[in-house]
Amino acid sequence: MRVLAWGTYERGYPRNAQVFSALRGAGVEVEEWHVPLLEGREHKFSLGPRALASIAAAELRLLARRPPGDFDVLLVGYPGTLDMGAARRAARGRPIVFNALVSLEDTFVGDRGRFASGSVAARGLRRLDRFALRRADLVVADTEANARFLAALADLSRVESCLVGAEERLFGPGWAPQEPFHALFVGKLIPLHGLETILEAARLAPEIRLRIAGSGQLDDLLRDPPANVEHIPWIPYEELPAQLHRAGAALGIFRRSAKAQRVIPNKAFQALACGVPLVTADTPAARELLRDGESALLVPPGDAPALAGALRRLAADSGLRERIAAGGRSAYETHASEAVLGARWRALLEELCA
Repeated sequence: MRVLAWGTYERGYPRNAQVFSALRGAGVEVEEWHVPLLEGREHKFSLGPRALASIAAAELRLLARRPPGDFDVLLVGYPGTLDMGAARRAARGRPIVFNALVSLEDTFVGDRGRFASGSVAARGLRRLDRFALRRADLVVADTEANARFLAALADLSRVESCLVGAEERLFGPGWAPQEPFHALFVGKLIPLHGLETILEAARLAPEIRLRIAGSGQLDDLLRDPPANVEHIPWIPYEELPAQLHRAGAALGIFRRSAKAQRVIPNKAFQALACGVPLVTADTPAARELLRDGESALLVPPGDAPALAGALRRLAADSGLRERIAAGGRSAYETHASEAVLGARWRALLEELCA
């Protein structure tokens, strides 16, 4: 089987890189037909005039390029919503798979708060979401919760799911935590992650060291952080495994929003792959993979005292840390390893082609 990975997708984004790696590991030939758009941009989701001009130019380049004819499936990588208008022409009768992680309306309106709900912009983004989802022969989301959301958004009878996983060329066992205990959060500082909850937990547990690595929309919250919080603007992707291996625990996301209920972030899979104890919000999506007290410590979304309490438990109990670390790694191997996800992706594509 041969897959043509096509579009303006971000080549280095973990979801794309992991899917390509998993497919290749499952014996699927993947050829990339890529027009750069998002590479090197810190803030990917921008709708300013310069961003719109760049998007238009990239889409014109996509339309102008004629992809090779010897492939079985056209795979539109994340974020590919704007590519779906040209995908049918490029596929030339072959099935199109949309690797969909987000809705633009949900991102700009519900998550980032860039536009008001019900505004002209919000309605336009919803129409674009529905158009893109309906152009695909198969939509694949990252969780069952997100699959149900996308299916309802576009009135689709079927949206499949395949977990995100982690790139195993980088992320693997090797956890050797440094003393004193510290918890690590890595990510763009966007509302989805619940940075306010993390910082309030740090204030409630001043004896627990937290390292926050990232920058973004909520940078201002870290202008004057609590004394026990160290802020690093960013950690290069290739260096993340070493940072995780040294952490006493890794933090996921903690916001109460509807979107946060449907996703398991990259950082969670990377921590699990590295065998690092994970603390994250107790959500329907998290429950698809994790069990509280076995493979992670799950706390109510937005509950800073509960997060502070979970970190104190881990800091005080090395046995608990080791059990959660081992349970998390086991959950990863069973449900989210490249071997498991590669087989899942291949089965979906073979069913589609059949």
